[in-house]
Parts: sequence; C-alpha cells; structure tokens
Amino acid sequence: MGEWTDVSVPAGQFKAYVARPSGTPKAAIVVIQEIFGVNRVVRGKADWLASQGYLAIAPDLFWRLEPGVDITDQSEAEWSKAFELMNAFNPETGVEDIQAAIAKARAMGVSKVGAVGYCLGGLLAYLTAARTDIDASVGYYGVMIDQKLNEASGIKKPLMLHIAGKDGFVKPDAQKAIIDSLKNNALVTIHTYPDRDHAFTREGGANYDAADAKVADERTLAFFAQNLA
Repeated sequence: MGEWTDVSVPAGQFKAYVARPSGTPKAAIVVIQEIFGVNRVVRGKADWLASQGYLAIAPDLFWRLEPGVDITDQSEAEWSKAFELMNAFNPETGVEDIQAAIAKARAMGVSKVGAVGYCLGGLLAYLTAARTDIDASVGYYGVMIDQKLNEASGIKKPLMLHIAGKDGFVKPDAQKAIIDSLKNNALVTIHTYPDRDHAFTREGGANYDAADAKVADERTLAFFAQNLA
C-alpha cells in the first residue's frame, strides 16, 4: 500500500503515488500513466516495482486538466473520457512534470532514477529518454512515437521499447518506422511481441496476455538491474 506526495512545478503542485520497498531502495522508477490516470493498474505497477526493491513514484500527469483522474477500461463512458483527456493533454508539459517527479525521487535519497510508461506513457517514456536526465527508460506499446522520431538524437541513456505486433493503436507502418529509425542506436533495445495487441500487460484488460506480460516484465527488470545499479 502506497502513499501520496506533492510535487511542485512553476505552474503549481500535483500529486504523485509513491510505493516504497521494504528495505533501502535499489533506485527509483517513475511510473508513467496510461490514459486512465493514476488508477488501480498504475498504482499496481508501482507496488510491483516496490516489491522488486525500487522506490516507485507515479505522477498525476492529467492534473492540469483534471486532478485525480482514476478510471478504468471497463466501460464505454470511461473510454470516452480517457480519449477526451488524451486529446487535451499536452506532452510538452507532461515531460516537464516527469522531470519534476525525477527530481522528487532523487530528493528522497536515491541517485539513479528510471522510468517506465504504458500506452500514452510509452510515448512519454520515449520523450523522457530524449529530454530529461533520466538514467534509463522503458516504454510499453507507446503510441505516436513514430511522430517524434526526430527526437531520437536526444537519447543519451538506455531506452527499451516493447512493441505489440498487432497493436490496434500503432499500425504496422508506424511500428516499422520506429524500428527502422532506432534499430542502429546502441542505446535502444526493442522487443516485439508479434501476436500481441495494445496493452497486453494491463491486468484485467481485454488484451492481457499473462505469458508475454511476464516475458516483457522480466526483460524490464533485467534492464533496470543493469542500468540503475
């Protein structure tokens, strides 16, 4: 069970969910939300990372639109609201808020900080790798990365991307553009899951696949163990 903390930026203050390990943290990881806010699934990811020895912090990135969004993927009305929020969301200020969360994590006494994001958070994890002082970043089935490939030159620390081969939100041509653009970048590791659809690691979701979620998460943990030591 985690707690909530405040994170300050020039434009104001927002909440972030914090999950702490039982002992001294190995490092910290910023958990970047999907389009449903810092909901049970996102808090669960933070709790899981805490169980693996990390201090996890999940910032409320929709706070400028509506603080405290906590919805699911289980109804048409919630999906409608989630897309409305995503369309109104500004990734530019989102990355600034992630940088503030990184600084907050370091202020909690850890030196190395990673990031992991899902869906919209996958895009933001990519931008975090390109724009912030993160030490390592992981993106799961990130949307619209193909529209930001001009930022790849900004990547200075390791980045891992998990791509779902049958992703309904990231079409094959977009996937190809991402892979072709990044495959020769020594800092970037890309894993593809040919039979999986978007959000295949979202427990309770329609596309959840326990076997490939386990594979992806084990790869993520090994990546963080290597790059946040």
